[in-house]
Amino acid sequence: MKKILILHSEVPADAGEDELDCLTQAAAVGEAVLALGCRPETLPFGMDLRANIDRIRERQPDVVFNLVETLAGQGSLNYVATALLDVLRMPYTGCRTEAMFITSNKPLAKKILQQNGIATPPWMTADVDERGSEPHGTYLLKPCWEDASVGLDSGAIVQMQNPQTLRDALRKRQIALGLDCFAEAYIDGREFNIALLASAQEVLVLPPAEILFVDYPQDKPKVLDYRAKWVENSFEYDHTVRSLTLAPQDGSLAERLRDIALRCWRLFGLRGYARVDFRVDEQGVPWVLEINANPCLSPDAGFAAALDFAGMEYAVAIDAILQDAFKP
Repeated sequence: MKKILILHSEVPADAGEDELDCLTQAAAVGEAVLALGCRPETLPFGMDLRANIDRIRERQPDVVFNLVETLAGQGSLNYVATALLDVLRMPYTGCRTEAMFITSNKPLAKKILQQNGIATPPWMTADVDERGSEPHGTYLLKPCWEDASVGLDSGAIVQMQNPQTLRDALRKRQIALGLDCFAEAYIDGREFNIALLASAQEVLVLPPAEILFVDYPQDKPKVLDYRAKWVENSFEYDHTVRSLTLAPQDGSLAERLRDIALRCWRLFGLRGYARVDFRVDEQGVPWVLEINANPCLSPDAGFAAALDFAGMEYAVAIDAILQDAFKP
C-alpha cells in the first residue's frame, strides 16, 4: 500500500478563512487517497526547515501531495516547500519550483504573458512601470504574491488621474497591507476561469466556469474580492454565483478560453493541476488575470465543481494528479 504524505500550510490559531481552507483541502484529499487504496498522512509545513526535512524523511512517503500555499502566512514563500522537496529528491504533486515562483509573482507572470502575446490587463508597480499602455480609469490594487483574493476589498479599488497618483495610492496600500502590491486595470465585463488537469494526453482542459455577479449595483465594480470568497452572509458572498452552463452563443468564446489556458499551461511549465482566471471585455476579448499553479481543491471550490460538471469523480482526479508526480 502506497503512503501519500499530504503536506499543507501550517495554520496558526488566529488564521483567517482563507488559511483554514488548506485543512479542508487536506481532509478531502486524504479521503480520496483512502478511496484509491493508499495510506494518507498529513503534515504541516512550518518555518523550521530542518524539522520539516526530518519529519518528511521519518515518514518515508512514496509521494508528497503538496498543498502548501503559504509559509508563515506569506504567499511569497510558497515555493519553499517544493524547493525543499527538490533537495530531498522526493516526488511531489503539482507544479515544480520554478513555475510556483513565477506564477505566484503576479507582475512577473503578467510580463511573461505580455511578452508571449497573451493579453493581460495593463498594470504598473509602485517603482517600475512595465505595463505598456497608460489607460485612465479604474484600477485594482492587488498584492503581488497572495492568492485567495487576500487584500482585495473596497480600499483596493481606485481611479487613476495620472500615473503618479496611482503610484502614490500603491505606496499607501502597501504600507496599509504590509505587502508588495501592483495596480491592474479593471476590465469591465464577464469573469471566467478554466481548470486544467494532468492526463495521459498531457492535460485535460475542464469546462469553463463563469462567475456571475447577481444584482450588483451599477456603480459597484464586479470583483471577486475577499468578501465574495470568504465572508458568509455578506452581499458579495451571497451575490456571486458560479455557473458552468454556458449559452450556445458562447461556444466560440469557450474554445478561445480553453486555447489560451492550454497555452498558459505550456508556457509556464505547469504540472498536475492548475487554473487560469480571465476577464472578457465588452468586445469579447479575453484577458488573463492570473495563473494559479496549485488552485484550491476543497469540495465546494471551483476545481471540484468543474470535475463534477465534466462527469469525473474527485478521487479519479486526485489519482491523475498523483500519477503525474512520477513523470520526469
